[in-house]
Amino acid sequence: MTKEFNWWNRNPEEGKYKVKAKIHGSVLSFTRHQGHHTMWEEHKPKDEDFDRLLSDAEKRVPRRLISPKQMKEVEQIVAAGRIKAARL
Repeated sequence: MTKEFNWWNRNPEEGKYKVKAKIHGSVLSFTRHQGHHTMWEEHKPKDEDFDRLLSDAEKRVPRRLISPKQMKEVEQIVAAGRIKAARL
């Protein structure tokens, strides 16, 4: 399963930036960039990012963009990602 979820974050220190959460297999990666002509760089996810990823995934289930089985996989991957992020 390869899925991408995109959203914009606004931070007083860093300004507005786009976050991309990509799930490929069982690997979850976060990248970000500011503006159209900047390179994507690694993003250290916070709890808000994991919450946003889950809420965006839940919105896709009723529209049949992802199946309930895939939603359970996303929940497991996000739970593992939260544990990994807490260690760093």
